[in-house]
Amino acid sequence: MSEDEFTPKLGRPGAKDGKRLAKYGGRVLAAARLAGSKTGVRSGRFDGSRIGRGASIGRLLASGDRFADARTRRAVVKVRLVRMAGSGFAAARAHLRYIQRDGVTRDGSPGELYGRELDATDGKAFLERCAGDRHQFRFIVSAEDGAEYPDLKPYVRRLMAQAEHDLGTRLDWIAVDHFNTDQPHTHIMLRGVDDQGQNLVIAREYIAHGLRERAAELATLDLGPRTDREIEERLRHDVTQERLTAIDRRLIRRMDADRVTGPAHNDPFQQAVATGRLRKLGAMGLAEDLGAGRWRLADGLEQALRDMGERGDIIRLMQRELTACRVERAQADRVIDRELRTPVVGCVLRRGFADELRDRHYLIIDGTDGRAHYLDIGLGSAIDPTPQGSIVRITPRTLAVREVDRTIAAVAASQGGCYSVALHLEHDPQTSRAFAEAHVRRLEAMRRSGLVDRQSDGSFRIPDDHLERVATYEARLLRDRPVVIETLSPIPLEKLPSADAATWLDRALAGEDSVSARDAGFGREVRVALAARRQWLVEQGLAEIGSDDQVRLKRGMLAALQRRELLRVASGLSEELGKAFVEVGQGAKIEGRLTRKVELAGGRYGLVERSRDFTLVPWRSILERELGKPVAGVARSEGINWQLGRNRSGPQIS
Repeated sequence: MSEDEFTPKLGRPGAKDGKRLAKYGGRVLAAARLAGSKTGVRSGRFDGSRIGRGASIGRLLASGDRFADARTRRAVVKVRLVRMAGSGFAAARAHLRYIQRDGVTRDGSPGELYGRELDATDGKAFLERCAGDRHQFRFIVSAEDGAEYPDLKPYVRRLMAQAEHDLGTRLDWIAVDHFNTDQPHTHIMLRGVDDQGQNLVIAREYIAHGLRERAAELATLDLGPRTDREIEERLRHDVTQERLTAIDRRLIRRMDADRVTGPAHNDPFQQAVATGRLRKLGAMGLAEDLGAGRWRLADGLEQALRDMGERGDIIRLMQRELTACRVERAQADRVIDRELRTPVVGCVLRRGFADELRDRHYLIIDGTDGRAHYLDIGLGSAIDPTPQGSIVRITPRTLAVREVDRTIAAVAASQGGCYSVALHLEHDPQTSRAFAEAHVRRLEAMRRSGLVDRQSDGSFRIPDDHLERVATYEARLLRDRPVVIETLSPIPLEKLPSADAATWLDRALAGEDSVSARDAGFGREVRVALAARRQWLVEQGLAEIGSDDQVRLKRGMLAALQRRELLRVASGLSEELGKAFVEVGQGAKIEGRLTRKVELAGGRYGLVERSRDFTLVPWRSILERELGKPVAGVARSEGINWQLGRNRSGPQIS
């Protein structure tokens, strides 16, 4: 009989052994269910975590108890997958500039790119290789005891070599080591293609567990296992910490369905540590003593401890930065505004990364209310530069469908699902063209996010679910840009009292910009600056002292100061460019190439050049994308009506 002809016949277990086999089979099924999840029931939902390279090794590394061997050195690996389509390539270029910025090495010099073999590699060449990639991986690798490495390059190269072995492909990557924080770490950019040029798909289990375990293994091999003394010192330190610790994780892993756990342990030292930690959690209101060594852990314990740890990190960051800026504020005058509710006006003390991998930034503001504020401002790429010392107003952004969105939907519903300025005017002849053009600006912003389409004739195709798409757009915008930052003065407060320009202090004195300054901290400094500015305006003949000893501003003071500065700066630019300066009058047409942004004490301006002359126009954030391009517009009393887009008959921005 050949092998192909063999057909096995499986029968039922005999009566003699059937009961025993059934009992054993039930035990196997029960064990399988318990292995599926903490609840003993494996979810049937497919989550895709095992698709891609490294799935098996990631599952193997994740199956071990990462807390069982206390001697293993720990490592943190953060991973982000970035799509390269659309603005992804520009974001990759910006990220490369960021990781090479000044002050990240031990001696404060710029970061140095390196790769598999070379200590100095070409970042531009790497980006050129990434041009056709679908995606890119970005890693931050930090060994717990990384400060003990004299050089992190050999460690990172061995880690990436191990990843190549686990994933079964050669990897194309570059890295930069950073020593500008308490914990040295490495930024790695990895191309999203394998050695055959195909898309590199890494299993989620390897990303979540495998790479971290490999980094910990190498750190343990390089620096040796942790000693008993190191372990005991760390545990004693963790007992009183107001953050998530390894002790908490063990307690959580041992708790039952009723969230009851205990310090039971064969090692007396471990038992004492767990008991001390439970008492600390009880004092924090996160655990309840049930007696007999049993404790019930609070719901949401893990997240609560994570939030406490993050808040503690922010407090230490604020203390360090305030000390570096020589700003003294009491603990009660330090505010962490994770979700800003009221506007904050103040001086920028520091801008930094709240999350380096996801490009989320923070600002520390010395407010006019006499307090120091920590604010999460969202994606750094979505926020204009905020130089240290500049004065800003930060306002919380609200999530809401606007009236402009409802108007667009109404016009489109009556015009066959299309919107344009002409269709809007046809729908409502009473409206003004400038009002209709404001709706185009809203649609242009949504088009860049891929939520609406612009047709070849310049009109927009508006889907039936437009308002639902607007809600999605606003939610994304709120996540990426939770606040609105308005620069009130690009130059520091100490230079404003004698500045020959229309400054924020002048607008405050004229009542155009209300200022509530507390007589403490930065608020006191603002009050002193306002008094000095009043005196300067009197000396310049732009204000006078009345019979009641009150300073009264003369009419046209702001316009006169603004024109003074504009003509002074334009004179210098005229000598530099060899061209004449032309002022913009109401109704004048503006045409030329937008060549640069000019920072003045009174605000930002755009330089528009023509063949023989140039002009300066008030800056708008919408002009950022037009730098180096021809622009056209018409000056009006309410501002400049810009005609931007693919053609002059296209979208107009007021």
